[in-house]
Amino acid sequence: MSTLTIHPSVDAGVRKGTPGFTGGTLHCQCKSDKVEVRVESNVAHNHVCGCTKCWKPAGSAFAMIAVAPRDKVTVTAHAEKLQIVDENAAIQRHACKGCGAHMYCRIENRDHPFYGLDFIHVELSDESGWEEPRFAAYVSSVIEGGGAKPEQMDGVRARLTELGLPPYDALNPPLMDAIATHIAKRNGVLKS
Repeated sequence: MSTLTIHPSVDAGVRKGTPGFTGGTLHCQCKSDKVEVRVESNVAHNHVCGCTKCWKPAGSAFAMIAVAPRDKVTVTAHAEKLQIVDENAAIQRHACKGCGAHMYCRIENRDHPFYGLDFIHVELSDESGWEEPRFAAYVSSVIEGGGAKPEQMDGVRARLTELGLPPYDALNPPLMDAIATHIAKRNGVLKS
């Protein structure tokens, strides 16, 4: 288990964010002509994610991803290097053609529960102060992605718990509640 890398940003411990942090700039991993994305707010729901769609640093079993309001996320340099990874996916992952880093991920479907939020990878920022990761999502999916073997999963969950990142095999309860609430309102089960 000691050889498994959860994510370089948390392997040595989770670093707390700074109250009042107002955002920063993300850069792709290219040596030159870096894609730059400005985020004019802090993030919410920062977490490590084991799904097979999120971009992960080399050697990591998990991605680290958070959300920011869509209107606070702007590409400020080298937008021409961005491409959508999968045009058919609900979450449109805008990745650098050079290094492959996902710079931001956007939902275009106005009926999606998370419409209006962009997903970003704060480890692509040189600024510190971003909200710290608070949970682990889609933990079982690290098996599918090759990040861990089934017999390692008890150890993976124990390590996530030790880091203060409660492991879930979907999203955490507040996000699952948000999805269910959105669907219930859309279907008329709940009134707005």
